[in-house]
Amino acid sequence: MSDTKQCWIDVRGAGELKAALCQEAIHHGLDAIVADDPADLAGLPPTVTRVLMPPVGELDGEFGAADLVVVDPAVHGEPATLAGKFPGHRFGAFVEVTDPDSLAAACDSVRRDPCTVLSFRDPTNIPLEIVLAAAADAHGLIVNTVACVEDATVNLSVLEHGPGGVLLAPAAPGEAGRLKEAVGRRSPGLELVELTVTGISHVGTGERACVDTCTYLGKDEGILVGSRSKGMVLCVSETHPLPYMPTRPFRVNAGAIMSYTLADHEHTRYLSELRAGATVLAVGADGRTRTVTVGRVKIETRPLLSIDAVAESGEPVNVIVQDDWHVRILGPGGAVLNSTALKPGDRILGHLPRRERHVGYPIDELCHEQ
Repeated sequence: MSDTKQCWIDVRGAGELKAALCQEAIHHGLDAIVADDPADLAGLPPTVTRVLMPPVGELDGEFGAADLVVVDPAVHGEPATLAGKFPGHRFGAFVEVTDPDSLAAACDSVRRDPCTVLSFRDPTNIPLEIVLAAAADAHGLIVNTVACVEDATVNLSVLEHGPGGVLLAPAAPGEAGRLKEAVGRRSPGLELVELTVTGISHVGTGERACVDTCTYLGKDEGILVGSRSKGMVLCVSETHPLPYMPTRPFRVNAGAIMSYTLADHEHTRYLSELRAGATVLAVGADGRTRTVTVGRVKIETRPLLSIDAVAESGEPVNVIVQDDWHVRILGPGGAVLNSTALKPGDRILGHLPRRERHVGYPIDELCHEQ
C-alpha cells in the first residue's frame, strides 16, 4: 500500500454549504469529493476525483462527470458486473460493517474491487484491522469513513499503515483544510553535523532525565539534547547490550533536566517539561526523524558529565549527561560512543537549530546562552 494517504470529503447532506466545502477541498488539494447527485459534481476541475455515491434505486447510467461510481453491492450489484453493463465508467463498492457477514463482505471487496469505501458501526478498530489484514496482498484503494479529523489520524495508524485514505463529511468550512493537514503531516529529515569534542569535565551531581518512549527505538536512533537551544548532541537509545542490565530499547538516558530537546521539528522543550503523553522527536544517525510519544520521564540525582564540542561553523555546543559509561552518544556513521570514554578531538553527531527560542518557539531576537 502507498505511504501517500488520500483525503476525501463527503458533501451529501451538506445543503447550502456544498459549494463552499467543494471550493475549500479544491483549494487545499484534497483528492476526492463525494456526492449523491451528478449535478453537484458538474463543474469540478479534473484535479479532484469526482465520486458519485448514488442513492438507493436502480442505476440509470446517468453518472454525469463522475470519475468513480461507488455503489452498495447489496442494492446496486457488484462493481465488476456494473462495469460491464456501463462501459467507460469506473465502479467501487461501499460496505457498512455491522456484523460478521458484512465484515466478510468487506474483506472480499478489498481483495477484489479497485476501490472500497468502508464504514464501521462500532467504536473499535478491530474490524478495520481484519479488513486491512485481508487486503495485505491486494492493490485496490481502501477509504474509511471517519467522524472527525482526530479519528482520521488514529485510523491511518491502524496496523501501522492504515487504509489508503479517509472520508470525512465536514460539519463546517475549515474542516477540509484540517483534514488535509493532519493526513499529509510527515516528519521530514534533519540536517545533522559533525561536532568535534573540545573538552570533558566532571561537574558534580544533579538531576538527569531518562526519557521513556512508547516506541521501540532503533540502534542508531536517539533524541537531540543540548544545554543551549542552538546546538544539540544526538544521545542514543539504550538499545545496545550492557553487561550488568538488560537493554531498554524504549529509553534515552538524555541529560540534565534543564537541557533542551526537540518536541517536533519546530518546538523545543526542556527535559523537565516532558510528561506522559507528550511528544519528542526521535532522530536517526542519517537524519531521518519521527515523532514518538513519551510514556514516562524518570528524573533522578546522579553524577554529571559536561561535554563541550564545536561545529565546523564555530558554533559551540554543550551537553550535560549522567557521568556513567553506559550513557552513549552517536558518532559519524552511527558509531556508538560511551560518553565517559570521549576525549578532545573525537567526532560526534549533532544538530544546529540556528534560531533562538522563547517558550519553545523559534524566534529572531538577541539571546546569549553560555
